Amino acid sequence: MATSDTTPNVTSRSISSSPKAVADLPDLAVEMIESLDLTKPLAAGKGNGWDEKKDEENVATKSWARPCPASQKSIRTQNPIRAIVDPIVKSIQSGLEREDGKDHISLALGDPTVGDSLPPCQIALDAVVEAVLTKSHAAGYVNACGLPAARQAIAEYHSSSLQSVTSENVIIASGCSGALELALTSLLDPGTCILVPQPGFPLYQVIAESHGASILPYQLIPERNWEINLEHLESLLLQRKRDVDIRGIVVNNPSNPTGAVFSLQHLEELVALCDKYQLPIIADEVYGDLTFGNHKFFPLAQVAARQHQVPVITTSGLAKQYLLPGWRVGWVVFHDNTHGSLQKVEAGAKRLAQVILGASHLVQSVIPKLLAMSPEMEAWKRTLRGKLEKQANFLHQQLSSCHGLTTLAPQGAMYSMVCIDLHILDVQCDIDFCTKLLEEENVFVLPGSAFGRQNIFRVVFCCDEPILEAAANRIAQFCLRHARC
Repeated sequence: MATSDTTPNVTSRSISSSPKAVADLPDLAVEMIESLDLTKPLAAGKGNGWDEKKDEENVATKSWARPCPASQKSIRTQNPIRAIVDPIVKSIQSGLEREDGKDHISLALGDPTVGDSLPPCQIALDAVVEAVLTKSHAAGYVNACGLPAARQAIAEYHSSSLQSVTSENVIIASGCSGALELALTSLLDPGTCILVPQPGFPLYQVIAESHGASILPYQLIPERNWEINLEHLESLLLQRKRDVDIRGIVVNNPSNPTGAVFSLQHLEELVALCDKYQLPIIADEVYGDLTFGNHKFFPLAQVAARQHQVPVITTSGLAKQYLLPGWRVGWVVFHDNTHGSLQKVEAGAKRLAQVILGASHLVQSVIPKLLAMSPEMEAWKRTLRGKLEKQANFLHQQLSSCHGLTTLAPQGAMYSMVCIDLHILDVQCDIDFCTKLLEEENVFVLPGSAFGRQNIFRVVFCCDEPILEAAANRIAQFCLRHARC
C-alpha cells in the first residue's frame, strides 16, 4: 500500500503519548511500527539480516576509496635537482661501510656552517643572546613586512647617493629563498615567463613553475668567466614581439653555481639592454660582497640608478655573508624608477607577505647591528673573505692539474664550476662522472645538469684545506683511472 508524502512524522514518544496518532495511520504502517524496537535508532531502508557494523565499514570504504586530490600548485612544484641528485646519493657510505675505508667527503652542500672551518658570525650570536636577555618584546608578533628598525637598517644599507629607498620599500622574508618567492610571485601569472641564468640556481625554476609560469634560460659564457651572453639574451627578448610574456630577468651576482662576479662595465651593458626592452631586474645578491682579489661587487640597483629607468627588485639576506643560513633571514628591496613602474608589484608583494610572517622577531632584532658595519664587523668580513679566497685558490690549483678537467678561478661566493672533457675521460656525461666518482672515491660533487648545463660539475670550497686536498687527490686519481688515452 503506497503512502503519501503527507504521512505524519512518527517517533516512539509520539506513539506512546498519542493513541489518536496511531489510529490515524494506515493499518500496514501501524503493524510496521509495532514490530520495531523503538529504543534503538531507526535503520531506514535496511532489510532483514542487516549488519550495522558491516554497513558502516562499507560506507567508509566507499567514501575513502578515492584519494584526496593534491592542488595543482603542489603538483607543479618540482625541484629538478632532486630527480638528478637523489639517485646519486644512494651510493653515499661511511668509511666503515666501504672495503677501501675511504671516508665520505662532500663538496656539494652549499651550507657554509657544515664542519668547523667557517663558524657563524660571533657578533650576530652575541647580539641575539643580548636580545633574548634584554628585549622581552622580541618574543611577540611582528609586522608582516618586518620589524621597523630592521627595515630601516636594510633600506639604509641598500641606498646610495644615486638612489635612496625607505623602510616602506623593504619586506623581510624567511631567508633569501623566501624573498625570491615573494618577488617572483608578485610578478608572475600562469602562462608568463621569467629569464634565468644557465647554469643557475634551480629555485628560480621551482618558484616560476609552481605558479604555472615558465623559465626562459639565458646563456653564460665560461670562456668569459661566466659572463652573460648578451647577444643570446637579446635574441630571447625579441620573442616578446611573438607573444611571449616575459615579466623580468633574474640576475645572480656573485653567482651560484659559477663563482663569477660581474664587472661594472658588464652590468652597465646589461642594464642598457634591459632599458631598451623595458625589462625589470630581479637581483639575487645574497652573496653580496663575498668577492676575491680585485673583483668588486656592484649592486645592480646602484648601476641602474645612474639612468633612473630600469626598476630593480633586490633580494638578499644573512645566510651567506654572515654564515647564518639556519636563521632564515632574507629581504626584498624595491628600487623603483622615476615612472613608478614597480608600485603595483610592491603593493602585491606586501599583500603576499601577510600570508606567512617572515623571519622571527628575535633574529630580526639583530639586523640593525649587523648592517651598521662597525669596525669590528668590517674586520670579521675581511677575515671571512680572506679565508674563502685562500680555500678557493687552493682547490682551483689542485683541480686544474687533474687530467681531463678545466677549471676557472672563482671570483666570489663559495663555488666553482669544473668542465669535463668527454673526449679525454671515459664517462658519458656529468651525471655519470659524479655517480662514478661517488661510488669509487666516496667524493660527492653536484653535476651541472642540476643547474641546467651538462658536462660540468660544481664544487664548494667551504671545507678546510686538508679536506679539500684529500678530495682533490681522489678526483685526480679518478680522472687518471678513467682516462681514454
